[in-house]
Amino acid sequence: MQQALVFLRRPVMFLQEACCSARRLHHVSHYSTFLRTPCQRSPVCVPTPAPAPLHSLPCSAWLYSTQRSFKKVLKSSLDCSVPPVSVTEIRQYLRSKDIPFHDGYSCLHTPSLFMERASGSDVTEKESFSLFVDKTTGRFLCKETLVEGSWEDFQDCVEVMQKERQGSLNPEVLLGYPDSETELNEKEMDRREVQRIWSSSVPISDLLEDDAQLVKVMFGMGKVSNATLKKFGVRFFKPTKSLVLPWFSGRDSSLRGLKLLSADCKGEGQVIYKEVTFPKPGLYHNLFGLHLIGHKDTEVVLTGREVDTLAVSQATGLPSVALPRGVSCLPPVLLPFLEQFKRVTLWLGGDLRSWEASKIFARKLGLKRCSLIRPGEPQPCPGDALAKGMNLNKILKASIPAAHKSIISFRQLREDVFGELVNKEQVAGVKWSRFPELNKILKGHRKGELTVFTGPTGSGKTTFISESALDLCMQGVNTLWGSFEINNVRLAKIMLTQFSQQRLEENLDQYEEWADQFEELPLYFMTFHGQQNIKTVIDTMQHAVYLYDISHVVIDNLQFMMGQENLSVDK
Repeated sequence: MQQALVFLRRPVMFLQEACCSARRLHHVSHYSTFLRTPCQRSPVCVPTPAPAPLHSLPCSAWLYSTQRSFKKVLKSSLDCSVPPVSVTEIRQYLRSKDIPFHDGYSCLHTPSLFMERASGSDVTEKESFSLFVDKTTGRFLCKETLVEGSWEDFQDCVEVMQKERQGSLNPEVLLGYPDSETELNEKEMDRREVQRIWSSSVPISDLLEDDAQLVKVMFGMGKVSNATLKKFGVRFFKPTKSLVLPWFSGRDSSLRGLKLLSADCKGEGQVIYKEVTFPKPGLYHNLFGLHLIGHKDTEVVLTGREVDTLAVSQATGLPSVALPRGVSCLPPVLLPFLEQFKRVTLWLGGDLRSWEASKIFARKLGLKRCSLIRPGEPQPCPGDALAKGMNLNKILKASIPAAHKSIISFRQLREDVFGELVNKEQVAGVKWSRFPELNKILKGHRKGELTVFTGPTGSGKTTFISESALDLCMQGVNTLWGSFEINNVRLAKIMLTQFSQQRLEENLDQYEEWADQFEELPLYFMTFHGQQNIKTVIDTMQHAVYLYDISHVVIDNLQFMMGQENLSVDK
């Protein structure tokens, strides 16, 4: 993995793991805000340092945000106690238990442990293998029952089956773990809100013709037909003037959630888009359009926006799905649903950061089956291409393979070189919004770079780095913290104070509101503290990069991690 390191606090290592860039909107209080102008159709993040007043939020989001209950754990932490499992170990275990499996692109396919096999059926038929084990993490998912769990859960289930001499297990074995009262309340609240919005929304075709066309233009889909919108189940929610993008289960087409996309016109032809998802972004694993995929489809076009998927489907007739979080992340939980395709074309957007994300995601999906659409003026994002009357089939045919030979010539590099020359601002990386002077020195956050911060004890290195990392995180840069000196609770308190820009201990009535917003940032913490084995730390980083598409890792500090905090040198 490519790394960019920064050292600070006598010194502290500040590691930038730039394996993926985030063009896509980031979620704050379940909202994403981005900007489009007539000449720039790609989303541009608009930081929101202060929360919007509740009365100004869409009614559905207001209901959701005011009913959130207290959460004990502020942010996600990586559990470092469970050793990683290798694909070799997974294969050896399956063979030792006489479990047939098929080697897929990113998963191993096995017969489901949670379904009774029909009498006379061939257990070795690959088509009947509906349980998928991730080759990198060992986590599994049964597509038929939607039962999922860790590699340890899988092993426990196998041991129980063989000990009890059972042919299958009841799905409730894993699904039956009781949720906390908070989780149950949130799930029920989500379910009710989804049903309320869905039942109150109307198909676009039911609007007056002028109103329907206005809605299409506002959301950048003026050339998308009503038939295509109906096919994907897209609706309009009048109370908040929002587009309703449903999450239908790929198994039975049942409604599992939805995304609300609202638009607000500003001056100079600018349009501000905000989105809210039910359930919240961390649980919103919707491949938009998945329910339309047939079991025999072998090719798919992967896009970064729902509007782009509508455009691809209408213009080419090819199966197409959209990632739930755009180019910011490809959650591994979605990989089993993409295993059936022998060819995956990634057309994530029209800018350089989308191109970088395409190459990262292709490695997750399997390079040999992936093709990439190179962004540029002749090949914009699908929605823009449709609006301009371009031939989308021709653009897809011009895709390039993700897997390259070990030796290439300048002929294969010239387009990439030209792209960097044309998009010099994007090449400079994600710029800090809170530290404009820092942009003059470092230009922006980029992959493959090492930055060193040094200074005496108490000079404010950790305080500065936490705010710098928070600045990037608020712009959608997936961030991992490794705090070896101060514990995660204290670090989270510091960052929450910086995020809210006020002393929350003096405004406890606002804690819930700010904590809810802070929780939705793409921010994760390692659970290490004090001296650690370097290999264990690096393995954890690599695991986080795969699982959460981490692009920025902060280590604070190097001396505490190495167990050298008592050295007399103070730098």
